[in-house]
Parts: sequence; C-alpha cells; structure tokens
Amino acid sequence: MAKFAKLAAAILLVSVLLTDSSTVIANSSEQSVVVDSPTLNLRSGPGLTYSITGQLKDKQTVRVLDRSDEWLQVSVDGQKGWIAAWLTKSAGTESKQGKTIVSRVNALNIRSSPSITSAVIGKLRSGEFAGLVEYQGEWASIEVDGLQGWVHTTYITEVESEQKTNAQSSTTSKRVDANTFTVTVNRLNVRKRASQSSKKIATVRKNDSFTIEKIDGNWIRISLEGKKSGWVYSFHGELSTTDSSSSTASSKTVSIVTNGTNIRNSPSTSSEVVHRADAGEVFQVLDKQKEWYKIQLATGETAYVAEWVVNTTTASTSSSTAVPKKQKRVPGTLKGLTIAIDPGHGGNDRGTTGTRGTDEKDLTLQTAELLAGKLKDAGATVVMTRNSDTYISLKKRPAIAQQEGADAFVSLHYDANPDRTIEGFTTYYTQSNQLSFAQAVNDGLSGSLDLNNRGTQAANFLVLRENRLPAVLIELGFLSNSSEERVLKSSYFREQASQGIYKGLLHYFDAQ
Repeated sequence: MAKFAKLAAAILLVSVLLTDSSTVIANSSEQSVVVDSPTLNLRSGPGLTYSITGQLKDKQTVRVLDRSDEWLQVSVDGQKGWIAAWLTKSAGTESKQGKTIVSRVNALNIRSSPSITSAVIGKLRSGEFAGLVEYQGEWASIEVDGLQGWVHTTYITEVESEQKTNAQSSTTSKRVDANTFTVTVNRLNVRKRASQSSKKIATVRKNDSFTIEKIDGNWIRISLEGKKSGWVYSFHGELSTTDSSSSTASSKTVSIVTNGTNIRNSPSTSSEVVHRADAGEVFQVLDKQKEWYKIQLATGETAYVAEWVVNTTTASTSSSTAVPKKQKRVPGTLKGLTIAIDPGHGGNDRGTTGTRGTDEKDLTLQTAELLAGKLKDAGATVVMTRNSDTYISLKKRPAIAQQEGADAFVSLHYDANPDRTIEGFTTYYTQSNQLSFAQAVNDGLSGSLDLNNRGTQAANFLVLRENRLPAVLIELGFLSNSSEERVLKSSYFREQASQGIYKGLLHYFDAQ
C-alpha cells in the first residue's frame, strides 16, 4: 500500500510538472513580441528619459515580463530591460492581412494606441470599411486611407471580402446619379489611383465641391483644376445631384451595422424575414412607419428594417451648387481657426526633472490647459495632442494636428542644461516657413514674461520637421536652474506664459 501511495504521488508530481511546463510555454508564447523597427533601444526603465542598455534587431522575438503604459519590460539573452510597445508587434497574433472591418456607428474614434485615454487621430463613419491589421484584446488595429490606428471591437464587424464587394456594389447602385462630391472632413488626400497606397497628388479641404467623373466602389474620381483628376475615398464626403429642374430634394439611406440583420416583409418583429443583410450594406429609404424603415432591396422589392439596427444618412440636393464657405476670421479674434496644442512628454516619458523634483510632463499639461481656455475664449477650436498623463509618440503629435485640420501647432516644453546657471525661454523653429510664426509667438511671450528672452532659434525637432503647419516648439524656462524652477512652478507664471502665446498667435494671424 505504501509503495502504491509513493507511485501515485510520483505520477501526480510528474503530471503537475508537465502541466506547469506546458503552461509556462504557452504563456511565454502569448507574452512574446517581435521587434518591428530597424533597431530598437533597450532601456533601463519605461520611458525615453531612461538610459540605453542595449539594442534589439528588426524581427527579433523577445519575451514580455511586464507592461507599463506604452512600454514593455522584456527579457532577451538573460538581460532585462524596457522597450517601446509601439515599435513591436504580437508574435502570437493571427495575421489578419486581407481582412476587412466595417464601422457599426457614426464617428467611431480611431486612436493612436489601444486605450480610451490615447489621442483620437481620425474617425470612421457608419458603414465605412477599413483594413484589419490585428487584434489586441478588445482593440483592433486598422488601416484606412493611409491612416493606421486602433478602434474598439465593440463598434466594428469583421466582414469577408465578398461582403465588402456586395456592399460596395449596393452603394454604387444608389449613387450612379450623383454628379457632385463635397468634402466633409478638414483635409482629404487625392490619390493618383483608387488605392490607399497610391501616390498622393493633391489635398482638398472641407466644403470644397468637385464634379464626379467616375465611381468605383468606395472610391470616386473627381475633377481638379487644370484638367487634372484624382481619386478620393467616398466616405469622407457627400454625394449630391445638381438638377436645374428641381428646387430642393432629400434622399435618405440606411446602412446595416451587424452581419445577419433581418429584413422583413412588414414592420413587425414577428413578420417573415425576406432577406438577411450584412454590415456595410446600404439601402434607399422610401418611408418610415413608427420605428421601422421601408426600404428598397436590390431586386426592386420593398421590405422593412428596424431603426435600432441601422444608421441613417441624409444627402440634400439643391439646384444651387454654392457651397458654404468657411467664415472669415474677424481681426482681434481667433474665430474660425483650429489651433493644435502639444503638451510635451507624458506617461512614462517624464521629460526633464527639476532640481526641486518638478516633472516637465506635469507643467506642460497644466500650461496647455490654461492656454486652451484662452484660445477657446477667443473663438478658436482647440486640439490637444494629449489631455491626460499618457504617452504619445513624437510622430503622432503632428499627425493629430494634421488630421484635425489645424491652422497652427504649438508644442510646449520646459528646458534643462548641465550648466545650472542658464536661464530664460526659447522659441524654436525648424523649417524656414515657420520662422515668422516663431517670431510672432516669441514677441508675444517677451511682452508677458519677466524671464530672459533667448529669442527664436533653429533646431531639428521631429514635431517641427514633420509638420507642414506654422509650428513652434517653446522651451518656457530652465527647470535645471533652481531659482527659475521656483518661478516656473507658479500659477502666475503659467497665466502670463499662456497669455503671451495667445497674443503671439493673435498678432500672427492678424498679419496674414
């Protein structure tokens, strides 16, 4: 009996060890990532301010030990360190290349990273398709019109390529009579061919209206100036028909938001199902009866769909081709302008830390919030690259401003130097076309601050180099200088600094 008990215990122990071993292997597989960058720095802590302890190569697989915001602690060749998560991809994630998703809601936020606190860099309209890159938990990485970002899976449906083709054909059949395309986003790329990877040949703006030459699925070829033409993505605009014989008409369509939606022969959930529609399909609305839409099917027959399972769009057509123009700015105000404010650093990227323990990332956000209030009071629309203590990559900061159609970009920072006697504020520019803007902002600050004015200086900052807007990066003082740090921490200083930047913006745009 004792021998049997020992044998059973041994078998149980082996079983446990085998089970644990397989679990560890499985977990390590799930917790592995692949480097998606030519080189990737291994750092001593989760942030750009930590020292570099090594370097990883492209396509190298490493095991993840922990995560902190957008940073991963990894183990490679017995060495531990931290790497930037946005420069990796999941090792065990099923490839979704060639797959497609469709938005189930209007104005679905596309975010810079898989988190509800990350910056919104774009939006999807109801029924709009996007390429699916991969899933990460409850988030999906997508690509649409050259933009890559993240959307929450609650608001999308994965569709087969055949469904997309059918939906596009259905949409096209409803649009064949349209002859005018009006842009509804701040800026829209015009491409040489009907493809997101095709070369960009022009950029058009919100409320611009163009003659339609051809419709191909979700792409439209429009006429440009100088007998040129190009392709735009149809979901970023409205189609209408100009008809001199009619005054005003209204056309409503509904788009299906989930696969297998029931289309019935009468307005009741107990009536017969005559068709099952998939996400992205669009139908013409003929009438509405209480909570049901009477629609026309591709066969020409009529049927009904419940309003709670669709999204609606209305396109108005008029005998007039006039498009409302952007309201002219009134001098002395910022009305009609969009200003992007970029609070430097954030999340694990603390920026510099002062001699008294002040973190730069906290001061930049506090200053940005104060500046945003002043600009809004002056009539401007304000876009913040971050609204909380989160990390936003340098490349995404100017991209956010561009996506939101900003008219100017202001990046806020606080400085540091090994020489702790250096003091004062500096206004930086990179491109020659940013110089006049930098000078105007610097003049505004000079009239508001008592600090030493180090003037406008040229510097090669990525957020300015990759920026086509009037853009500046302002170092508002040196946290490395103990006496100046005391001044910079005060609410009075932030009030004066934001007032100076506001005055600089006002003077710049008044002079345009």
